[in-house]
Amino acid sequence: MIMFVHIVHAMCFHLCIHPHLTSSELIHSRSVVPFVGSSEGQRFQTVLLDEEKSRLLLGAKDHIYLLDPDNINKHPKKVNKYTLKDRVDICILAGKNPLTECANFIRVLHIYNRTHIYTCGTGAFHPTCAFLEVKGHKEARNSKQENADQCLFTLRCSVSVFSDHYLYAGTTSDFLGKDSMFSRSLGPPPDQHYIRTDISEDYWINEGKFISAHPIADTYNPDDDKIYFFFREASRDGSTKDKTVLSRVARICQNDVGGLRSLTNKWTTFLKARLVCSIPGPDGVDTHFDELQDIFLLPRRDERNPMVYGVFTTTSSIFRGSAVCVYNMEDIRAVFNGPYAHKEGPDHRWVEYEGRIPYPRPGTCPSRTYDPHIKTTKDFPDEVISFIRLHPLMYNFVHPMTGRPIFTRINTEYRLTQIVVDHVAAEDGQYAVMFLGTDMGSVLKVVSITQENWYTEEIILEELQVFKSPSPILNMEISSKQQQLFVGGSDGLVQVSLHRCHIYGQGCAECCLARDPYCAWDGTQCSRYIPASKRRARRQDIKHGDPSSHCWDTEDGWNVEEKVLYGVESNSSFLECVSQSQQALVRWFVLKPGIKPDERVLITERGLLIRWLQRSDAGSYFCTSQEHSFTRTLLHLSLHILDRGQIHAHQPAIREPSENPSMTEPRQHYKDYLRMLSGPVRSLDEYCETLWHKEKKQKQKGKWKHVQELRKSRNRRHH
Repeated sequence: MIMFVHIVHAMCFHLCIHPHLTSSELIHSRSVVPFVGSSEGQRFQTVLLDEEKSRLLLGAKDHIYLLDPDNINKHPKKVNKYTLKDRVDICILAGKNPLTECANFIRVLHIYNRTHIYTCGTGAFHPTCAFLEVKGHKEARNSKQENADQCLFTLRCSVSVFSDHYLYAGTTSDFLGKDSMFSRSLGPPPDQHYIRTDISEDYWINEGKFISAHPIADTYNPDDDKIYFFFREASRDGSTKDKTVLSRVARICQNDVGGLRSLTNKWTTFLKARLVCSIPGPDGVDTHFDELQDIFLLPRRDERNPMVYGVFTTTSSIFRGSAVCVYNMEDIRAVFNGPYAHKEGPDHRWVEYEGRIPYPRPGTCPSRTYDPHIKTTKDFPDEVISFIRLHPLMYNFVHPMTGRPIFTRINTEYRLTQIVVDHVAAEDGQYAVMFLGTDMGSVLKVVSITQENWYTEEIILEELQVFKSPSPILNMEISSKQQQLFVGGSDGLVQVSLHRCHIYGQGCAECCLARDPYCAWDGTQCSRYIPASKRRARRQDIKHGDPSSHCWDTEDGWNVEEKVLYGVESNSSFLECVSQSQQALVRWFVLKPGIKPDERVLITERGLLIRWLQRSDAGSYFCTSQEHSFTRTLLHLSLHILDRGQIHAHQPAIREPSENPSMTEPRQHYKDYLRMLSGPVRSLDEYCETLWHKEKKQKQKGKWKHVQELRKSRNRRHH
């Protein structure tokens, strides 16, 4: 109680922290397993996880790897996919990079049937595709190979999806990578219909960068099945000549075969809408995150309505920010069923179209259920084809479910690039745990919690540096079955465990405060939480993180660490204090009203840095950890300041060569001490820490010996 009475009148400054685990720490703890085939420039961008047959296919530069998802380094198989030398030479002569562009980078991997995988590569700007015969995860060999001029030319933003033996792909259709289109190819004969967007009209897709494509059923009628694809594009409003980047969601009907007289071999059901991810601001001025980076669909019980998670970044070079927004498929469909956009007026602004809408409604899939006279898109009236050719854009925007992002990162050194989401059952409900990849090679493990007042709380559970050197994460695949995350980058692939419960400390309070849905206190340690477990001792509180109502060790079981630190006047000193709780608000309380954070006193993630010590800095420092209403003291540190002049005055003279060596031996320890004090502050800290740990070990050894003697005496009484 006396401690807290003094603290009330003290100066206080604080810092929120979360764990940052390096690549070496993760590898040492076996939480991360690097793929042995990783090497520089491989670009592990395409990953196909087939959990049904327990296999993982990895597309790289000139190779396809066949791996075991249980252990990616267990007997990996490699299939060579080299490009012909003359094509590489032509690529180099065209001015392309021989290392990063003039090779066969595998960009398409899809399950075709039970025995074959369909694969495509860039082929040094001469795309080729092939069927790969795969037997389990033990054998793979090339089968039929063909040119794929309709597929992908470059590495940049090419996406594809297989549905009913048709390949739907969004890519560029020219060598320079300017003409972007969304197309359909392959298909069972004789129903092969090659269809694409109209590249002659830039208001269909203008300089598009495709992100993902997904087959999603709209109704229980298979004729209504659609392909939804997400991309960003350059858009120009008529009021200005400047282009802005906007994020889009578009859709086409899977039974679209093109028009009869107009839009022949082109989509006749193509519609698009704007995806908005923004933070509402004062006076209606919002902060927009306009550049879509990645999309993840989290399945729900109703397969027609998955949750759509999107990662967005800002377009400004001054304001760097990333955000995650979540959308409902029902809201997306409502926008496509709403009004169309139309350009009119002298400035050609987009306005709501208020004229007559032809029948059947443009964008509707042909179906005998709705109209027996319209069996295919070739039966659409000419006015329907003309309307959708000029009005592919919807007037209303698609807004996130919560009206704002559920997670943001502002002015950080990294940007978010990838996302996967896992649905996790916890003791107090269901949670969506997000794994967010960055352009610096790290993965953020995040959970967003909606409280009773609809306030969304962002919690960073972990920050994992999965690659040794900072490089962008290109792809992520998650396996809830294996509890593993597969992360691909330009130089390697790593296998990451979804949870590391042991890092949350050795007590119930620490485990509860971590608020990790994967972990719970089992009575002896913080371990993996399994919902089916019947153990009553499981302790977990994700929503509130309140250990006082779940744990017995919130007060009596917590020992305050005490340290004594010596510093030299005018030197620097570092007061280290790190909370094992991952969501802690670390506060420093100083019994000196004159000390405050400034250029001299800096707050860091690992403690308090005093850049030059003054005699007035001597005193008691308290480091506390606060989460909600739960507060505990982590460290009581006594700082002593030694006068610089007195230390130099007491330094012994340098021994002459003629001196007797035996006379200086008793002074050796004192000379080492002086060298520590006059040297860098890190050496001083190490010296003091060594002395302090020796004392503590001796005390613990004596205490442990006393406990053992007590146990022996009890055993004698019970026998």
